[in-house]
Amino acid sequence: MRRTVVFDWEVSSYTGWGVYGLNLALNWAADAEVLPVCAYEPRPKALDLDAMSWLALQPFLRDSRNLAASLQAHAGKAAANGGPVLLGLDSAFTPIPPHDVQLLGKPTVGVVFAESAALTPDEVTRAKAYDLVIAGSSWNAALLRAHGIERVETILQGVDPTLFHPGPRRGVLGDRFVVFSGGKLERRKGQDLVVAAFRIFAQRHPDAILATAWHSPWADIARTLDVSGAAAPVVFSPDGRIDVGGWAAANGIAADQVLDLTLSPNSAMPRILREVDVAVFPNRGEGGTNLVAMEAMAAGAPVILSANTGHLDLIEGENCYALTRQGPLTGREGGVGGVAGWGESEVDEIVAALEAAYADREDARRRGLRGAETLARLTWAETARRLKAAILPLAGSG
Repeated sequence: MRRTVVFDWEVSSYTGWGVYGLNLALNWAADAEVLPVCAYEPRPKALDLDAMSWLALQPFLRDSRNLAASLQAHAGKAAANGGPVLLGLDSAFTPIPPHDVQLLGKPTVGVVFAESAALTPDEVTRAKAYDLVIAGSSWNAALLRAHGIERVETILQGVDPTLFHPGPRRGVLGDRFVVFSGGKLERRKGQDLVVAAFRIFAQRHPDAILATAWHSPWADIARTLDVSGAAAPVVFSPDGRIDVGGWAAANGIAADQVLDLTLSPNSAMPRILREVDVAVFPNRGEGGTNLVAMEAMAAGAPVILSANTGHLDLIEGENCYALTRQGPLTGREGGVGGVAGWGESEVDEIVAALEAAYADREDARRRGLRGAETLARLTWAETARRLKAAILPLAGSG
């Protein structure tokens, strides 16, 4: 008998949480033990799927539409599910209720990618109220335990190996040296450091081009990048979207050395990433393991990773260029209870890593393949398997 497992974040091909939910649904679609249902009505326009995936997801889509409709009658109240409920939590350990409904389950499990090591007493209290908290990285689990939160399980995100794997390049950009930077534009992701480093690198190498996947539905948080002063303020177009070309120009990067990849569905990214010579992620803090970096590694792209927070789960041996010179930050970005907080990468070390990848293409290729071997163990199928193993024993036999 399949246990219904409800999760309360939207499925999508365009956001990190959305890709997480979509891959849970796909991996549990034919599972003998769990029946996945989403508390949000799926939006077909948010999904970029092949015909077979659409067919496999029909029961999930139907059940999710029915649940979302039934929850409308419970607005402002609590609603209980007889089986497990997975709540997507923000960094304050607060779920965003679908239809203004407080969902409860047996058990009620929080899934979190907390971005701060310093938790407030209220955040700790909320975290302790869940039957279990799924931490998206070893760093997240350590900081939770440092605050006395013991019901914690570390389960990393995954990649779809049928999409993200090493493969032949199309060579669409000829002999250009392609530097990739991805993730929604914000201080935490460190794209100001990417721009500062690429400006130096591009002046030395006119064949270099910066390919960016920075767009998201939350364009305004890009303004948080202006705090560091490492780069000129982010430029916006009149309609409020990020003007990638304008920001590059404001930082002295030539127009022909930047390529805005716009907002691409997850299924389109493998072909892009296989064209990449090196991908750069000097992120200051990652509550999870950085899904975009994972996908770049899985596709065989050599990556430059800041050696801090959630990235530490990805770094092993010489499977990347690790940015080890990490300056400590303070306040909510600092560490607590022996757990290090965010890290500030040095622009000079980023430039040095770019130069190393440019000068020795064979070594870069080897690092990319080692990274792909690491990510071959971190699949969405494994994420779904471990999540099921963590929550079903708590559901009992009812």
